[in-house]
Amino acid sequence: MDALFSLISPELLAFAFVVTVIAGTVKGAIGFAMPLIMISGLSILIDPKLVVAGIILPIVLTNILQVTKGGLKNAWDALMEYRTYVILVCIMILITSQFVAYVSADMMLLGLGVIVTVLCAIQIAGVRVEIPPHRRKVGSVIAGILSGILGGFSGTWGPTTVLYLVAVDTPKAKQFSVQGVVYGAGAVMLLIGHLKSGILNAQTVPFSLALIPPGVLGMWIGFKIHDRIDQVLFRKATLWVLLIAGINLVRRGIMG
Repeated sequence: MDALFSLISPELLAFAFVVTVIAGTVKGAIGFAMPLIMISGLSILIDPKLVVAGIILPIVLTNILQVTKGGLKNAWDALMEYRTYVILVCIMILITSQFVAYVSADMMLLGLGVIVTVLCAIQIAGVRVEIPPHRRKVGSVIAGILSGILGGFSGTWGPTTVLYLVAVDTPKAKQFSVQGVVYGAGAVMLLIGHLKSGILNAQTVPFSLALIPPGVLGMWIGFKIHDRIDQVLFRKATLWVLLIAGINLVRRGIMG
């Protein structure tokens, strides 16, 4: 506990708990957006590099929960069917995560803000890219590389994964399992990558461990309300909030 409070004040830790519960609830309800919410919310008051370290372990565990909720057989089938995309996401996360430690705080805020803003704006606008069957192999490669780059840098590859799954006309019933596999595998690679990059280390790991319970609590709440809400409306409201948060991150990155 002393190690944790030497890293972050009790007040900021309480703030981080609240944001993480909200992020976990949204993820449990609609299947993604936990890293986006945590990065956008926590970076308002907490150093962005510490935020990237803090989100890693909660993301790993909550994605494992998402995979198991969808069923292990469904997860395996999804892995086999979308293996090209999953493999490329994992490879690119490992590679690009090594550069995070060399980016200044202002540049990271700006980069994260641009990523959050653009991805949310695309989804709010309802942009749908359609990849025809004869182009899906190439589409998987391009989408996998792009998602992995974003994941390694910002810790979030959910929105691009959703866009890709819609583009290849993935049945809605299957999307939850595929998302769980992509997020789960990518989260493990993010953990390995940031252990190597030094972002997740002996000093920062207590913060990441501390965010696991609120993350799991949020997921539990989200699972409970999953079938009781208008997911389309809830998702749009979430994206609007994230869009505002993303614009604020861009402002902070530019103004310092």
